[in-house]
Amino acid sequence: MKIKSSEPFWLVKNGILHSYPSLREDVKTEILIVGGGITGSLIAHRCMEEGYKTILIDRREIGHGSTSATTSMLQYEIDLPLFELAKMIGEKGAAENYWACFKSIDDLKKIAKAVKSTCGFQKKESLYFAAFKKDVPWLKKEFEARKENGFPVKWLEAEEIEKKYQLKNAFGGILSDQGGSIDAFQLAHDILAFNHKKGLEIYDKKDIKKVDYKRNGVSVLTEYGDTITAKHMIYCNGFESTEIIKDDFVKLLSTYATVGEIMEDDQRHLNDTLFWNTAEPYIYMRTTDDNRLLIGGEDEDFVNPQKRDALLGEKSDKLSKYLKKVLPDYDFRSDFVWAGTFGETKDGLPYIGQHPDFPSTYFVLGFGGNGITFSVIGMDVISDMLKGKKHPLEEFYRFGR
Repeated sequence: MKIKSSEPFWLVKNGILHSYPSLREDVKTEILIVGGGITGSLIAHRCMEEGYKTILIDRREIGHGSTSATTSMLQYEIDLPLFELAKMIGEKGAAENYWACFKSIDDLKKIAKAVKSTCGFQKKESLYFAAFKKDVPWLKKEFEARKENGFPVKWLEAEEIEKKYQLKNAFGGILSDQGGSIDAFQLAHDILAFNHKKGLEIYDKKDIKKVDYKRNGVSVLTEYGDTITAKHMIYCNGFESTEIIKDDFVKLLSTYATVGEIMEDDQRHLNDTLFWNTAEPYIYMRTTDDNRLLIGGEDEDFVNPQKRDALLGEKSDKLSKYLKKVLPDYDFRSDFVWAGTFGETKDGLPYIGQHPDFPSTYFVLGFGGNGITFSVIGMDVISDMLKGKKHPLEEFYRFGR
């Protein structure tokens, strides 16, 4: 499954940071992680911290899947508003999930610092604004739900938004003081390089041909005939998990993003904030650490690579046109445009844990607009599961829920 297309900014910006060998012999390990993106790197980091003999494999170069195409916005907000999620799983569970995402941003900052990453981690505010006047009542309802549950939020009227951010055609919004941005491609490489020095075995360009799942472990046959035997296997392969799990558990879509040229003008009014709106599908914006503006959205309900790529020019034009609507004085010139696959779950929550069809195996599948924060939460969930402990949030992430 091809999950990205045409010049993802992070991949072009960074190039190939680290390459690893392909496997050339039969090996044994305690933990086998499948997927070398940001999720796999985080899970590998925790496994190494806890002393497990760990191997990580990827079918491509490390980080060349969804991680190279992500917009790398770190939000605690789940795709489903808090008050809507509360209707589905209860107010307590909804608040606990929002707070877990909230905490994960600070946890990720600690990890980036620990591995001495040059990913440009930056704490930012997050502005969730009404794209239409009709959205204001329910957005205010969301504001009250967050406020009641203790989240540090402030309501901004349209005039305040325009004055602070020079943002027009925003009809009010929720300003949160918890958010962040990174270069996820760089961070994934930095985490893996850090742990590779500590004994993590990494093999890229290594596809799986067959897996035997047994109660006492798994046996993996690679495309070159080598065998990896592991006590536990952890899939961190995102949307490609749909190739092996036949349940109808996630809806795959295509999203588009474009990033502008380096801006010489002052854009301090934008640099410290993540922006996203209430449109369906929503539009999101952030600046990069090299002073560009990134805008994304224009989602489509298909993942066909040829069909998706054919729309790149049209989608770039639409995103640029919307930007002109909200930031009419911004001199935006598109420098890169790309598309990627993402997933929507019925409740906006990830799938983390075991699946009955796959003994000795775990899945960490973030999905949604804040998949990176879900991956950070997944570190704790999987850690507990490997120790036979029950994590307080695991019931919300189980398959078949």
